[in-house]
Amino acid sequence: MRNSIFIFSFVVFLSCNSQTSELSIATGTTISDRFKTPEGFIRLPENGYSFSTFLSTFPIKKPGTKVYLHNGNEKNRQDVHEAVLDIDVGTKDLQQCADAVMRLRAEYLYSTKQYDKLHFNFTNGFKAEFSKWAKGYRIKVKGNKTTWYLSTKPSDSKEVFKAYLEIVFSYAGTLSLSKELKKKSIGDIQAGDVFIKGGSPGHAVIVMDVAMNVRGSERVFCIAQSYMPAQSIHVLKNPNNTKLSPWYNLKEGEILQTPEWDFTPGSLYCFE
Repeated sequence: MRNSIFIFSFVVFLSCNSQTSELSIATGTTISDRFKTPEGFIRLPENGYSFSTFLSTFPIKKPGTKVYLHNGNEKNRQDVHEAVLDIDVGTKDLQQCADAVMRLRAEYLYSTKQYDKLHFNFTNGFKAEFSKWAKGYRIKVKGNKTTWYLSTKPSDSKEVFKAYLEIVFSYAGTLSLSKELKKKSIGDIQAGDVFIKGGSPGHAVIVMDVAMNVRGSERVFCIAQSYMPAQSIHVLKNPNNTKLSPWYNLKEGEILQTPEWDFTPGSLYCFE
């Protein structure tokens, strides 16, 4: 009997920790290379190197990679993800859910040198602009008062960029990000859009890839998240449809059920 229980527990463990999807290609090293579209669906065509392209071609780690917390420990749940993005989480408990969304958005704008668009609001409404940070200005926070002051020589180096992100992560979150974004219809969903619930508690996941059926009447999408505490950004499984996973399909007015959070209808937003 003890052997039977052991075998059963071992099988359940393997099942819960499996990252293998029927639509997964083990050799794929990016989102679009790793995950095949469902039968009858094709990825949306892109013009140029857009934020959507940046996300759908984002590098991911090898199959079976675990999700780790900022302190190097394994996340207690390893049954929620299909893949792990190849991007650092940092060593502080800062890059949580909304921060992961802002990180990916910022990385795209930084890599394409669109510094004028690289800005986020703090929870108190202060606008933190990377273009000003790169000129040598820094941000002073005292109570609810936030101000700029000139501190150092101009630089847009990667180290300066990461320091900027650290202060953004410290003073922005789901509430401030939800106020910056624009509400969007499910029928027009595309990579770069965000499902978000602002507040405390709140949560946010970002759309990494979108495919449309050949008739153009339905779209499916992949989503990624970080969580609390700060952890590896990971592509989520679809807990309600293992054959479709990691793709999700959703109609207007339906609840989006993810492994660790349910988003009510009307939770889809996009960057301006």
